[in-house]
Amino acid sequence: MILVTGATGSVGRHVVDGLLEEGQFVRAITRNPDGAKLPPSVEVVAGDLETPEALPLDGVRTVYLVAMGDRPHRTAQVLADAGVTTVVLLSTSEVLDDTDEQPGAIAARHAAFEDALERSGMFWTFLRPNEFAGNALQWASQIQEGDVVRAPYGDAWSAPIHERDVAAVAVRALVDDHLHGARLVLTGPEAMTHRDQVGHISAVLGRPLAFEEIPAAAVREKMVAYAPPEIVDALLGRLAETVGKPPTVTTTVQNVTGRRPLTFREWVAEHEPEFR
Repeated sequence: MILVTGATGSVGRHVVDGLLEEGQFVRAITRNPDGAKLPPSVEVVAGDLETPEALPLDGVRTVYLVAMGDRPHRTAQVLADAGVTTVVLLSTSEVLDDTDEQPGAIAARHAAFEDALERSGMFWTFLRPNEFAGNALQWASQIQEGDVVRAPYGDAWSAPIHERDVAAVAVRALVDDHLHGARLVLTGPEAMTHRDQVGHISAVLGRPLAFEEIPAAAVREKMVAYAPPEIVDALLGRLAETVGKPPTVTTTVQNVTGRRPLTFREWVAEHEPEFR
């Protein structure tokens, strides 16, 4: 039995599908089992990583874990005490090794989970993806309403990765033991700016779109209404740091899965209706 946390998320759903294709038994936890809409062969159970003591771990030896909750060391201890032997953690490429201070709240949260798992005695694999292609959906409403995307840091670089590719690597790490102890930096196949991403969306939709730069402070004021200020500052700070700095594109997806990674434009084509 493999437990999948974050099973209704953009990566977790694909992890569930991939494990089923591998013939694995899957237990998925979600806060709302009635609305999960997962395949009928999946055992869907109510659960919340804010209360790790209540996780349904009977019979579970392998866990796909998202870094949720404020008690990473307690979560790791609960898993180990329940007999879990292997954990694959969805982390972030923002985590830096060999440092006492991480660059922002997002990296710090994920680094804390990594540290907890390293100390737990369980086998672990850390997935460190670059920006998700799905982050482009933040512009969907603007594109539906007009031809201009207004956002800060149009020249911020990333190598956006399709969530299915993150999930494909996760599945291999969950079912194969040769990835134990690996810190896997995951990127899409091409580095591009946010301005470039809007250009790809324009090409798929077949209509011109423009990127209009706006001050980060204006965006921050809106974001802090629904997200913690430290997380907002980490997100905007990361964008600012990547302006003019293309990331290193990795071959990890190809190396692990044996197939080429999906492109950003392929992701846009799959999600075209959400931009129309």
